[in-house]
Amino acid sequence: MTQKQLIEKYQEELQKSENGVIEVKSKINAIVIVRILLFLGTIIICYFTSSNTPLTITIAILGSLGFVFLVQVHAGLTSKKKYLTNKTKLNQTELNVINGDFEALDSGKEFLNPNHEYSYDIDLFGEGTFFQFFNRTNTDGGKVELANLLQKNETINILEKQEAIKELTPEIEWRQHFLATSSSIENKYTSEEVVSWISNYKNYIPKNFKIILTLFPILSIAVILLLSVNIVSTTFFVVWFFIGMVLTGIFVKQTNEVYHQANKAVDTINEYASLLTIIEKKEFKSKNNSAKKEIIKTKNEPASKTLNDLGKTLNRLNSRNNLVVAILGNALFLWELNAVAKLEKWLDKNKKTVPNWFHAIYYFDAQISCANYAYNNSNYCFPTINNSSTIIKSKQLGHPLINVSKRINNDILIKDNNFVIITGANMAGKSTFLRTISLNLILANAGIPVSAESFDYRPIKLITSMRTSDSLKDEESYFFSELKRLKFIVDKIKTETYFIILDEILKGTNSKDKEIGSKKFVQKLVSSGSTGIIATHDLALCKISEEYPQVINHYFDAEIIDDELHFDYRIKDGVCKNMNASFLLKKMEIV
Repeated sequence: MTQKQLIEKYQEELQKSENGVIEVKSKINAIVIVRILLFLGTIIICYFTSSNTPLTITIAILGSLGFVFLVQVHAGLTSKKKYLTNKTKLNQTELNVINGDFEALDSGKEFLNPNHEYSYDIDLFGEGTFFQFFNRTNTDGGKVELANLLQKNETINILEKQEAIKELTPEIEWRQHFLATSSSIENKYTSEEVVSWISNYKNYIPKNFKIILTLFPILSIAVILLLSVNIVSTTFFVVWFFIGMVLTGIFVKQTNEVYHQANKAVDTINEYASLLTIIEKKEFKSKNNSAKKEIIKTKNEPASKTLNDLGKTLNRLNSRNNLVVAILGNALFLWELNAVAKLEKWLDKNKKTVPNWFHAIYYFDAQISCANYAYNNSNYCFPTINNSSTIIKSKQLGHPLINVSKRINNDILIKDNNFVIITGANMAGKSTFLRTISLNLILANAGIPVSAESFDYRPIKLITSMRTSDSLKDEESYFFSELKRLKFIVDKIKTETYFIILDEILKGTNSKDKEIGSKKFVQKLVSSGSTGIIATHDLALCKISEEYPQVINHYFDAEIIDDELHFDYRIKDGVCKNMNASFLLKKMEIV
């Protein structure tokens, strides 16, 4: 799919959802008018039948029930409007991202970790980073799942991961249905808090009281019917009414506590039930997706229905805010207590399986971001895996955050035990190239397509030292922070194989000391059989290739043409000869 076709597809989906919002709004307005007419009609009829008390009470009850029904219809339409509005926003988001605008997306800054093996060095999380560009998750757990996928540094089951993403990539309608539904989650209560509440809930309605909860509503209906035909008196009805209010009042303190929890949890539970339905209705063939769907299967009924039953129960409890329900519902049908009893029955049966359902939702939420990325970049490739001596062999490798119109791609070949030394002028592209390889390598390990024409590699973990800083809090100098990072790398490669990427190490010391130290460190890595890349301004470091044939020199060049600095950002064989620091100092009138 070309970028033009991609834009047209999102514009088409955007138009559909915008038209849907207009249609639903007109229905909502109609329902509002009907509710007003019903309310006024009930009052007028009750006024003209006031001489017949039983008939007046019956009409008032029927009118109230009709009003409650219309309230529910209105709620359903409002929910649909919210869904279509969410769909409008997500299509507009994709159009914005295509145009390079993704600042409004979640940056994942909470995952920033300077001590991670690579994420801090390669700008994985934070403002303007790849995660912000890539992430489309709406659930709190899904975001964590996606962040973990990108920073696990695992090299297992890559083909299975690719298969799962490939299966979801063309399913744009299913993915957008999931995203539009999950966008409605307001997170008054995070999913983890909901699970914790469900797991730790303590029942308070006595078992022997539940028989009263079953019989009382039935008897209330009988009383209403008998009242309407003048078999029982109005006085009896009033006494019965207050009995219901007293029974409700006995447990009002505990019910209030449950209500406050339910009020925060109900939206999350209802939306998660909807997400389970979306997963259950989808047929999967890939191993990973099928396995996650299997987790939510239950013996008696779909997990979505079970969770939806909980949502309905909590909605029933939350309807106490409606004056009609709060008075008539509790007095005649013990509305709140029956809702709590149903809640407690549900929890006794299902509380242990709920965490598994939520984790399945997190998985698909994260996978949708991966599939969305693959869909938006159909010209990218899924890496092929080899068992040869080739670590990375890629054609037209580029950084996905650089606009395609400005992106300069490069070919790269790195074999086992190769250590590449990259020299080059300032701003010539060395650091960008290191981040390009780093990012695409972790995407490859996660089963996600990479920004390249081809990418053949032997799966390998990544470790980097590209950005260090001093710490006033820990009383560490910049140089000591660098040494700690290099020690971290040395310790790691003792037990596992890593692809090592270094950018201008030992910057915190004098040039001579830096030259000697850098040379010794690279020699140590080369002697240990390590594979990786180092970018440096120290041309003397390139002489290591004379001692170790597995060391390869590459460079990025800069040219001064008509008193202007020009970069081609192309990697070349050999050692850089042109540096530009003195030129830039003069050009910017610093010296």
